[in-house]
Amino acid sequence: MKTREFGSTGIKASEVGFGLWTISTGWWGEHSDEDAITLLREAYDLGITFFDTADTYGEGRGETLLAKAFGHVRDRITIATKFGYDIYSPWERKGHVERPHDWSPEYVRYALDQSLARLDSDRIDVYQLHNPRMDAIRSDEVFAVLEEAKAAGKIGTYAVALGPAIGWRDEGVEAFRTRDLGAAQIIHNMLEQDPGRELIEIAQKRSIGLMIRVPHSSGMLEGKYTKDTVFAENDHRRHRPKEWLTEGLRKVDQLGFLTEGRTLGQAAIQWLLAEPAVTTVLPNIYGSEQLREFAAAPGTPALTAEELDRVAALYASDFAAEPATTGA
Repeated sequence: MKTREFGSTGIKASEVGFGLWTISTGWWGEHSDEDAITLLREAYDLGITFFDTADTYGEGRGETLLAKAFGHVRDRITIATKFGYDIYSPWERKGHVERPHDWSPEYVRYALDQSLARLDSDRIDVYQLHNPRMDAIRSDEVFAVLEEAKAAGKIGTYAVALGPAIGWRDEGVEAFRTRDLGAAQIIHNMLEQDPGRELIEIAQKRSIGLMIRVPHSSGMLEGKYTKDTVFAENDHRRHRPKEWLTEGLRKVDQLGFLTEGRTLGQAAIQWLLAEPAVTTVLPNIYGSEQLREFAAAPGTPALTAEELDRVAALYASDFAAEPATTGA
């Protein structure tokens, strides 16, 4: 597994990373601690050394899983986690409604120390504002605390993780242009290229290393769905409209040319790695077979200029069917 650097920070990440939301939140099926740790260690054995979590994933569970899985090899891995949501005050979850943020300096310092304790580590390599709105991005107090933590060696660099869903163009542009970010996390994939394309361009100019989440468009670009696919009760994709599935399958049908020497899921990762600003790709991993497929992606043929151009043309035409060729 090759590694890349986050901008000019000196902090490295494997080209394919592992996001712990799939194994610590319950939104992608249930995983016992034992099963989750086994999968994390298998990822490490396959060359994955970058792991991304958040304090809100399972109310700290994602962080404690990393400590249990990798306490003995902490210096050989790179850890990113997130802060901003108040996970310490009483709150009743209602569907996918967000819990409140707290960006006060006192809370940020407290959240950082709590994450360090759960990770059983003296540092966090990449510390991210979790789904920040403009008020947080424009808060000099928040970034003063982060600079303080960086100077103390508690964090290696700070970043923004934009979301929770596709979009957040204005927040990303503001953060990328006005803050001294070493990294950022965005949604970007062949089916959902905006606002990612604009953010990638700015990141390249500002030497911001990007973490890409949802690289397979919530599984659509894994090439495993059919019109009859049914998602489990606790799978968040079950709550999407039927049109999401049918429209996605229509687009995926146009991408078969990418599967020469690689699976569609691997091609989706290679498409992202063709961007110099991308440091690491974070596919949704929730099983061993899938993990092995994605970990092997950087070893498959890189996309050619012709393939990249064909993807660009398809996106520009909203994946209109290519004209059929006829004999003379």
